[in-house]
Amino acid sequence: MKFSPFIIELLREKSGHEIRLSHDCDLLTLDIESMTGEHIGVNTMKRLLGFIADERTPRISTLNIIARYLGYADWESLRLEDAAYSNFVFDNRDELLACSMLRGQKLLITYSPNRKLVIEYVGDNHFRVIESENSKLCQDDLLTLTHIVRHYPLLVSEVIREGKSLGAFTAGKAQGIDFKPL
Repeated sequence: MKFSPFIIELLREKSGHEIRLSHDCDLLTLDIESMTGEHIGVNTMKRLLGFIADERTPRISTLNIIARYLGYADWESLRLEDAAYSNFVFDNRDELLACSMLRGQKLLITYSPNRKLVIEYVGDNHFRVIESENSKLCQDDLLTLTHIVRHYPLLVSEVIREGKSLGAFTAGKAQGIDFKPL
């Protein structure tokens, strides 16, 4: 099980820390323990935030601790509010974590001069290029990236084309990129 973007955003806001890297989970679990008096394992939190690929279902007691930390009576209350939230409310956010996306979600990325990419999340920090206009990236390229930040360059750690690694790629070096969900 991996938390939805809604819950990840609530955790970020409550803790006051960005959750960009796996070691950010250390601070988060310490904050949860200091606020609730109850312990959650760091690896459990890494799984729930998508830093460790593992689909085990956590204990309801663990989920209840997180819900109470976020100000909800229990996991069921938080889950009901989460269900009402749209996973596509990224338009006003400046950063998007790949681990917060669902398989099949698509993004439009634009950058100067007149470049456009449509990418689809395929899981495990990988995106497939669906459309490419005026970019060195090609349709069906597989991109590895952990996050996308509005007005900053797109930092792709690896591009795989036709089964071969082309190495890292940076787009929008001069003015950064913009993105929106499709």
